[in-house]
Amino acid sequence: MTRGRRILAWTTASLVLLLAALVVFVATFDWNRIKPTLNARVSETLGRPFAINGDLSVRWQREPSEPGLRAWVPWPHVTAEDLTLGNPEWAGKQPFVTLRRVEASLSPLPLLWKTVAIPRIDLTEPRADLRRRADGRDNWTFDTLASSPEQADEEPSAWTLDIGAIGFDKGQVKVDDQPSQTRLELLVDPLGKPIPFSDIVGEKAAGKVAEQGDAPQDYAFGWTAKGSYKGQALDGSGKIGGLLALKDARKPFPLQADLRIGATRIALAGTLTDPTHLGALDLRLKLAGDSLGNLYPLTGVTLPDTPAYSTDGRLVAQLQDPAGPQFHYQGFNGAIGDSDIHGDLHYVAHPPRPKLSGALTSNQLRFADLAPLIGADSNAEKKERGVAGKQPADKVLPVEAFRTERWRQMDADVRFTGKRIVHSDKLPFNDLDTHVVLDDGKLSLEPLRFGMAGGTLDSTIHLDGGSVPLQGRARLSARHFKLKQLFPTFEPMRTSFGELNGDADLAGTGNSVAALLGTANGDLKLLVNDGAVSRGLMEIAGLNVGNYLVGKLFGDDEVKINCAAADLKLAKGLVTPRVFIFDTENALIQVDGSANLASERLDLTVTPESKGVRIFSLRSPLYVRGTFKKPDAGVKAVPLIARGAGMVVLGAVVAPAAGLLALVAPSGGGDVTNTCAPLLEKMRKAN
Repeated sequence: MTRGRRILAWTTASLVLLLAALVVFVATFDWNRIKPTLNARVSETLGRPFAINGDLSVRWQREPSEPGLRAWVPWPHVTAEDLTLGNPEWAGKQPFVTLRRVEASLSPLPLLWKTVAIPRIDLTEPRADLRRRADGRDNWTFDTLASSPEQADEEPSAWTLDIGAIGFDKGQVKVDDQPSQTRLELLVDPLGKPIPFSDIVGEKAAGKVAEQGDAPQDYAFGWTAKGSYKGQALDGSGKIGGLLALKDARKPFPLQADLRIGATRIALAGTLTDPTHLGALDLRLKLAGDSLGNLYPLTGVTLPDTPAYSTDGRLVAQLQDPAGPQFHYQGFNGAIGDSDIHGDLHYVAHPPRPKLSGALTSNQLRFADLAPLIGADSNAEKKERGVAGKQPADKVLPVEAFRTERWRQMDADVRFTGKRIVHSDKLPFNDLDTHVVLDDGKLSLEPLRFGMAGGTLDSTIHLDGGSVPLQGRARLSARHFKLKQLFPTFEPMRTSFGELNGDADLAGTGNSVAALLGTANGDLKLLVNDGAVSRGLMEIAGLNVGNYLVGKLFGDDEVKINCAAADLKLAKGLVTPRVFIFDTENALIQVDGSANLASERLDLTVTPESKGVRIFSLRSPLYVRGTFKKPDAGVKAVPLIARGAGMVVLGAVVAPAAGLLALVAPSGGGDVTNTCAPLLEKMRKAN
C-alpha cells in the first residue's frame, strides 16, 4: 500500500471513528447538564423566569414519512418535562404557563438554510394564567428589548422558526381581565374524533363557506367556560378547530359556542378567517334575553329596553377594515315580546363614535311591546325582564329616566316599520313608521307616524341628550280619526261621519316623560264633530269619572255631540283651557280650571248651559279634582244662574275660536259638512 493510500485510509478511519464517537456522545449525552444554561438563556431572552424542572432528553430516530433517502436521516426528538414560564414582577409569583411535558421533533436538513423546522409539537396538560390590569398591562406581552446598547444595535437574526402542527391533551386557561371585568376558567379538551364542519352548521351553510375559498377544517377540540363577564355570570361550551389552521390565514377556522351571560343567551356557529389577526367572521348568530337594553354592557351597542327577545341571523364581520371593524347582522328574524322582528343591521366601530344603521320590520307589532321604550311598562313587566320597577304607585306619567349617557356612546340611523299593530279596541292603531337618528347624544324620530282609526298621527320628536337637563320638543298632528273606528263597539257611532283632528306643539326639559311634560310649554288643539256620548261609551273607554259626569249631565241616554273643541295652553306643565267646550243637542258644556302635569293633579269645573230645546235638569256645575291616578268628581254646592242658549259661554271663548277653524275639514266626503263649523263660526263672529 502506497503512503498516500495509507494516509487516506487512516484519515477515513479517523473520521469514521470521530463520527461514531460523536454519535455515541450525542446518543449517551445527559442533556440535563445543559438545563441551567438553557433556562438562563431563555429567561434572559423573554425577560421572565423560565425553567425545565424535569427531565430533558433527546432521542434520534428516522422519519419513515420522509421521501427517498431522507427517510434514512435520523431526526432528533426532544422531550422536556415539567416546564414553567413565570410572570412579570407586577403579576405575582404564580407561573404564567405550566406544561407537564413537551415533545417535539426537529427536521435537520432545513438547518442548512438557517431554518428551525419543527413539524409537530405535542403539549401535555398545558395551563395558562392570563391577566390584564386596569392600566392596560398584561402578562402575555413579552418585553424582549435588548438588555444593553450593544445588543440593541445587533442585526436581526437570519434564522427563522417554522412550527407545524401543535397537539395537546386537556388544557386549562384562567383569565383575569380587569378592563372588561372578566374572570373565567376555560377548559379545552380534544374531541377524540373530529366532527365535520357541516355536521354543526348544516350542509347548506358549509357549502356557501366552501364556495368562498378553502373549506373549513373539522372541529377538533371541545371547550367549556365558567366565570363572569362585565360583572355578570358566564357559563358556556363549544367547539373549535385544530391549531394547525391558525397559521394559514386563508383557511377558515371553525367556531361554535353556546353562552349564557347573565340573562342573555348567545349561540353561534361558523368561521373565523385569519384567526391570529382576527381577520373576519362569518357566523350564524342567535341572541335571546330579557331585554335588548341588557346587551349594552356586553357589546357597547346602545339598544332600547324591551320585553324578552330572540333573534336568529347571519353575522358577517370584517375586523381589520381600514374604516374600523364592521359587523353586518343580515336577514335576521326574531321576536320582541309577542311582536315579530326582521331586518338587517350594520355596525361600524370607527371614531369619533361607532354607528348602527339599518332597517327593521315587524309584520305584527303588539302595541304593549312599545311601552318599555318610554318607560311606560308596569313595574310587574319590568320585574319579568329583571329590571327594578321605578314607577310610583300613585303616578300615571312614566318617571323612568332616559339613559342619555348611552346616547353619547354611539350614533344610529335606523328605519322601523310596523305593518300591523295589535291592540285592543280602545286604541285601534293600524301601522307604524319611524326613522330613528341618534347623533352625538341628540335623538330624533322624524317622522314618527301611526295609522289610527282610518287617519294618521304624524309627529316629530327631538330629544337633546347632550344637554343637562335633557331638552325635548314634540310636534303632533292628528288627522281624520274616524269616530266609528275609534269606538267600534259603541252602536251610536257606527253610522257617524264624525272625525277627530288635532295639533300639538310642546317643549320641555327633563330626563323622563313625566319630567318633560311637567315642565312643558306649548299648545294643544283638538276638534271632534258629529259624535255621541253615553255612560256606556265612558265604560268602553275606561273613564270612571267620565261615566259619572255623563250620568249627571245626561242620565243613561245617548246624547248627540255636534262638536267638542279644545284649545289648551301649557305653561311649565300647567294645562289651562282657552276653549274647552262641548256642543250637544241638549246643552252647551264648558270646562274650566287646570290640570297640573308636574303634580298630576286636576282642578276642573264642568258648567252646563241648557239650550232650552229639551229639558235639562242639572242646574249646578260639576267638579273634577284629585290626582290623575284617583280623580274625584261631584256636584258643586253653588247653583248655576240660568242663562240663555249658552251665549254667555260663547262670548267668553270667542277669541281662540279662529285658531280651531283650521282643524275643520270634511268628515265624510261628498256634501257632508263638519258640524263644528257653525259653532266655531258663531263664536268667531260674536267677537
